[in-house]
Amino acid sequence: MTSTIKVNNIQNQCGANIINENSNTITLGASGDTIALASGASQSGFGRTGTVDWQTSIKTATFTAASGEGYFCNTSGGAFTVNLPSSPSVGDIVAIKDYASTFDTNNLTIGRGGSNMNGGANDSVRSTENESLTLVYADATKGWLAVEEGTGFVGENFMTATGGTITTCGNFKIHTFTGPGTFTVSDLATSSPLNVVDYLVVAGGGGTPGLEYNNTPSGGGGAGGLRASATTFSIGCNPAKPLVCGVSALPVSAQGYPVVVGGGGSGGSAGPGNAGANGSTSSFSTISSAGGGVGGHNSTGPGANGGSGGGGGQPYPAGTGNTPPVTPAQGTPGGVGVGFPTNPSPGSDNTGLGGGGGAIQPGFSGGNQTPGGGGGDGGDGAGFTNGAFGATNGECSSCLQYFAGGGGGGVYTPNPSPNPGGIGGLGGGGNGGSPANPSCVTSPARVGQAGTTNTGGGGGSSGGAPSPSSPFVGQAGGSGIVVIRYKYQ
Repeated sequence: MTSTIKVNNIQNQCGANIINENSNTITLGASGDTIALASGASQSGFGRTGTVDWQTSIKTATFTAASGEGYFCNTSGGAFTVNLPSSPSVGDIVAIKDYASTFDTNNLTIGRGGSNMNGGANDSVRSTENESLTLVYADATKGWLAVEEGTGFVGENFMTATGGTITTCGNFKIHTFTGPGTFTVSDLATSSPLNVVDYLVVAGGGGTPGLEYNNTPSGGGGAGGLRASATTFSIGCNPAKPLVCGVSALPVSAQGYPVVVGGGGSGGSAGPGNAGANGSTSSFSTISSAGGGVGGHNSTGPGANGGSGGGGGQPYPAGTGNTPPVTPAQGTPGGVGVGFPTNPSPGSDNTGLGGGGGAIQPGFSGGNQTPGGGGGDGGDGAGFTNGAFGATNGECSSCLQYFAGGGGGGVYTPNPSPNPGGIGGLGGGGNGGSPANPSCVTSPARVGQAGTTNTGGGGGSSGGAPSPSSPFVGQAGGSGIVVIRYKYQ
């Protein structure tokens, strides 16, 4: 038998309505009451309010999400995946938050769970630092759609600064100095961890000595010292750019910081005994990089020490790099010069001179005592993505841009074997020259190349001078550069 109670109001003991029906509108609870479902009970037909219940357990490894829940995802220990529900209903909702601000370094993948995401059958890789994201299942066509998405810190004011040429890439501002100036911090961020800057400080590359007619050429100029940090953004550590691994960003305060950009070392004037010069120091705040060493020559002495060492002239040794010493090393040594006889008569030796050291690779030795040997190649510099430290053309891309390559060593070849001069290292190192053979005394191949401006590349050595009346001047190293980067939004 079915029982029926017919009333318009149900009141509590204080006389307040706790259930009221009026013109087809039913009100549950009195003012100030809380309506709660008993443990284990469920509701239907009410729909969701668009919110989630945030889970107190921080997620650090792959898991499957449940509808109605939000998750703090910590990828600081490595990338992982959050899989969406495999059989969602319309209105299901899931939210995630970058707990440690590391999605840009270690990505979070959102697995689609068999449903579309924004109309496509693809997972979503999240790479935005500090991201918040809420997804709602709409239908089988569109699948999961983002209804809320944001980044940044609540109420955060970011650092502002002036100085140099300013560009932006994503959430970062980049100040590039190709000459002296001042980096001035006018306002600090309200969050102390954001009051730091990453930096690239490259000194000027070393030059090469001047040459006389029919005389041994020189070693290549060493690259300017390179010091860099990369902690506020994703740049990674791989064989192309090891010097930035583990180097902390630099804390700053509201003040001006002088910036010095070192010039490239001059090439020696034409004729014997004119050594040229080391590159000049670049600096920013407490960070200082030493100029590259000038190339060695039999009339001026060994390759010079510096940020990277100058290549050795025959019979003198090469210069050492990382002088003065810092950790990680700011550069490498130059290569050794080698003479190899092809004729017992004096003046008939083929001589390949050492390449200048680069930021991450020592200069190569010349000659190797083989008839086809030539000048030693310059060592390679360090490569960075354009978006990391700002390309000179203002691009923001994943292409590598190199700095601080060593200059190529020259070669003296009075016999007709086509021995080449050394190739300049990646990062602005100048190529070395070679006479090629005695009938080509005016060949442009004899002339070394200067290091590239604002890369810190070492100068390349020229080959033997073409005539007694036309001795060669030495080649200059490339000037340095200072780049500063920080989060501005």
